[in-house]
Amino acid sequence: MLKVGVLGAGHLGKIHLKLLQESKEYDLVGFYDADIENAKKVSEEFGYKFFPTVTELIDAVEVIDIVTPTLSHFNCAKEAITKGKHIFIEKPITHSVQEAEAIRTLASKYHVKGQVGHVERFNPAFTAVKDSIKNPMFIEAHRLAEFNPRGTDVPVVLDLMIHDIDIILSVVDSEVKNVYASGVSVISETPDIANARIEFENGCVANLTASRISLKNMRKARFFQKDAYISVDFLEKKSEVVRMKDVPENPDEFAMILQNAEGVKKQIYFENPDVEPNNAILDELETFAQAICNDTRPVVSLGQGAKALRVAQMIIDSF
Repeated sequence: MLKVGVLGAGHLGKIHLKLLQESKEYDLVGFYDADIENAKKVSEEFGYKFFPTVTELIDAVEVIDIVTPTLSHFNCAKEAITKGKHIFIEKPITHSVQEAEAIRTLASKYHVKGQVGHVERFNPAFTAVKDSIKNPMFIEAHRLAEFNPRGTDVPVVLDLMIHDIDIILSVVDSEVKNVYASGVSVISETPDIANARIEFENGCVANLTASRISLKNMRKARFFQKDAYISVDFLEKKSEVVRMKDVPENPDEFAMILQNAEGVKKQIYFENPDVEPNNAILDELETFAQAICNDTRPVVSLGQGAKALRVAQMIIDSF
């Protein structure tokens, strides 16, 4: 079991603490939180050991789980890495692309592993169809949330849209060519609703919408590719694959058949993959432990986290 410590005991930090305590991959040593009153309360309520400084916690563990506000990610990661500790770091990886690249360089220099908390990669609705997504040419994603003051210190692109940016970058094997975007601030100092169009070198286009001032929650993505359409509902944990294949010689009388202007006929097949329930946060933490123990590449590498942030910054710069 890997000795692990958590930096940050806010809403998400408490979830990480609980799961690490339960995990068979980790030995939870303790945590640090800058808010002393909150730290005492968490320690008393759940029994986790509270460390008075970041340095003391880092010195006591092998892995640091960084669940602090984004502005402090870089300094926490830098101290952990330079002491030879592996880091799990919540999304977005850092506050700036320069910081993200610096962390990548440091991790390579000190031979430590890092994973970024893009939890939707572990969403069972996505993992159920991930292998069916091959060379998509049009992608549409909507991530709408009811208002929550938590997270409004950063633009909605870094708060919500970055989940879909990472998902899209994980399935499109091409470099970003152009980004066009618009964002509107409604009740925050930074944009609360944003739309972005990402064009890739291979011709794929992704259209993303994110809002944190919606009346209902929605987290959906649709992938269109040659002879197939794939939909993923990250919120309801459902996915569907609609395939078009050549019509057999003797189609079923209830078969759905389309015919284009050239007379080519295709039959439509509907697939609803089995979506196995899971705890995505626990999965991302435990696969990181396995990557450390087996010396394999983490599912969401520091490089991938930096790339998602770079595209997010391109979107923000387009406003």
